[in-house]
Amino acid sequence: MSVPNPPIRSFFLDGHAGRLEALLNVGIENASHAALVCHPHPVYGGTLHNKVVFHAMKALNSFGFPVLRFNFRGAGLSQGEHAQGIGELQDVRVALDWLEREYRQPILFAGFSFGAAVGLRAACPDQRVRAVISLGTPISAGEDRPYDYRFLDSCAKPKLFVSGARDQYAPKAELERLLGSIGGPKKLVFLEGADHFFGAHLSALRHAIETWVREILAQGTGPD
Repeated sequence: MSVPNPPIRSFFLDGHAGRLEALLNVGIENASHAALVCHPHPVYGGTLHNKVVFHAMKALNSFGFPVLRFNFRGAGLSQGEHAQGIGELQDVRVALDWLEREYRQPILFAGFSFGAAVGLRAACPDQRVRAVISLGTPISAGEDRPYDYRFLDSCAKPKLFVSGARDQYAPKAELERLLGSIGGPKKLVFLEGADHFFGAHLSALRHAIETWVREILAQGTGPD
């Protein structure tokens, strides 16, 4: 079902703080699902061109889904300024609204690091999103960047968490403790030898995403 050399659309979303730079990797005709991928912390160089974000997009696009990436406010060509995750939550909702208007299909969400922490907050309570993927879920990234995942307690959607076994921002034991406290359905995958940025393990990351999406589609527990 993969899309050979799918066309890419470059455009801007109308965000609350100004225009948001966006790229859409087009899916197959009459695709039954759409997807959104969010990038890591913009203050530390995160953009929609991040390698982890790119590989997540490729994994989801391999199913024929159209996949939207965008730059948070203040990143790349997006207008506005970084808003400590609060304004960025609005940015995610703008992207979800665009996918809804464009495709009217169930949505898969994926986010890397900051993009996961912020995006999950928007995606979990949104009925249009049927399943979520969190890559490099940050647990402790410094006193100026606290992360609170208590909202996951009420997230009954299929959830995939992929992290490096050597992730410096999410010690293995802490991530296991967090996920042990939330309900299912959920799956946790550790990539041995990988750190927070996955480095030479990007192919394994992509394989983990593709395998899980294939599983939930086959089980009928994911997007329908």
